[in-house]
Amino acid sequence: MRKTKVSTEVQEEALIITKKIQKEGQTKEQTKLIVQGIQKGIAEYKKSAKNKQRKLDKYNKKMKAEFEHKQEMKTTGEDVKLKIKILPWVLLGLSWLGFITYLVYKSA
Repeated sequence: MRKTKVSTEVQEEALIITKKIQKEGQTKEQTKLIVQGIQKGIAEYKKSAKNKQRKLDKYNKKMKAEFEHKQEMKTTGEDVKLKIKILPWVLLGLSWLGFITYLVYKSA
């Protein structure tokens, strides 16, 4: 089992908390054990919070990438829909042009 190094900030926090909850007649050894327990608890909490934040950042990054991809696909889809809406009118115009051309050459 490896021993984790505790920052001075965590040590100070643990000491303050221990002094707040210290009972009368409590020995220095008992106080020292309580301080160590609180230090370990604070360190575990910070490690857990760091892992949660990392997972949340990864999730947010993934969701942002998916959103951008959907936006890109939506834009591409709108371009295709616009082309599909124009196509019948272009074909109608070409057919009328062909029909008029046919009439002009037939009568000539």
